[in-house]
Amino acid sequence: MRAVLIAAKQLALAKTRLIPALPAVSERSSLAAAMFRDVLSAALSAQTPERVIVVTCDPVLMMVARNTRAAVINEEYPRGLNVAVRLATTKLIAAGTTCICTLLSDIPLVTGDDIDAAFAAMPFQERAVTLVPSRDFSGTNIIVRKPPDVIATQFGRFSLLRHLDDCRQQGIACQIVRLERPALDLDVPADLQEFERRHSPTHTQAHLARLSLAQS
Repeated sequence: MRAVLIAAKQLALAKTRLIPALPAVSERSSLAAAMFRDVLSAALSAQTPERVIVVTCDPVLMMVARNTRAAVINEEYPRGLNVAVRLATTKLIAAGTTCICTLLSDIPLVTGDDIDAAFAAMPFQERAVTLVPSRDFSGTNIIVRKPPDVIATQFGRFSLLRHLDDCRQQGIACQIVRLERPALDLDVPADLQEFERRHSPTHTQAHLARLSLAQS
């Protein structure tokens, strides 16, 4: 069984690197919620996975997910993305999941087609990983793992290199797939400017437009 796993931080803790552009916690929380809705919609529209799961401890995000056909794993308290993913991965393996596509909740341009492309790029070997890098080719914005615990996720600075090193050291087949839309994660103010330049029909775009009107 193939699954998409969305890992989302508690809204109050999200997007602290955007403080120069969005100083209020409420502004950053609302933006993070809008991005989550876009990523969740993309996951639900993908054709390849049989299940979509969200791992978070945020009550708002859990409610949003439960109002769709997505399942929710409550991490109970903020554990950090990689620990939360490990917790969810263990539960999903026990439920019979054989391949997991994990994506972060701050890539609002991602589409179902992008998720299907990441699954399709998986090497044919029994132990394999697909990596979709960030725009600067340092981070990992999507990782597909078969079996789901073939390597641990290492989201954070230079995660692409760390994931690649793990695959090389363990002899695991690995494919890097550059996808334009999910490559843009909204981490710093310059990312917001690049995102708004693309004029996407997303919850995130609508939220930023409302925010600009409110601040003008």
